[in-house]
Amino acid sequence: MAEMSTFGDRRTALADAVIRIASTRGLEQASVREVANEAGVAIGTVQHYFSTKDEMLSFAFTRIVDRTMERVTAVEPEPDVRVRLSRILRELLPLDDVRRAEATVYLAFSARAATSPALAEVQAETLKQIRGGFTKIFSDAGAPDPETDALLVLGMVDGLGLGAVSAPGETDRRALERALETYLDRRFP
Repeated sequence: MAEMSTFGDRRTALADAVIRIASTRGLEQASVREVANEAGVAIGTVQHYFSTKDEMLSFAFTRIVDRTMERVTAVEPEPDVRVRLSRILRELLPLDDVRRAEATVYLAFSARAATSPALAEVQAETLKQIRGGFTKIFSDAGAPDPETDALLVLGMVDGLGLGAVSAPGETDRRALERALETYLDRRFP
């Protein structure tokens, strides 16, 4: 059995097991038994740290969102709004294996959020946080309607990500980057 030191570390390790399963085999395969096998622990260990499957999935969803947001917030401030948005949006697009796996998992959780109140809560807070960040960027740039601009840019990046992970091979990294830069060129001529 895997040795884990603290309560938080153990929950995080189990959430990471959920994420690995979801990214390779699909979220529906993330049963308590499969998570225990993936983490190298007993089923009872998973049940000790998560009283329900929904609690486990909600924690894992929050974990994947936190990992993505850490990358986004690490983007250095840039006075040129177009450059800043390009850098941030690249962190949200599946441009490499890590971001592709995260986007795949995020998509699975987002779809399940439509019928899971616990996941819907995580999704709503995530979208609020991301839209808020984009709204601030557009507001600081003097956009006349920063909230609509934020909604549009989020829809654009979500749509590109959805297409890239739901139809592998149809949209490669270069196509995603070209679409992103075309959008930004049109928005910031």
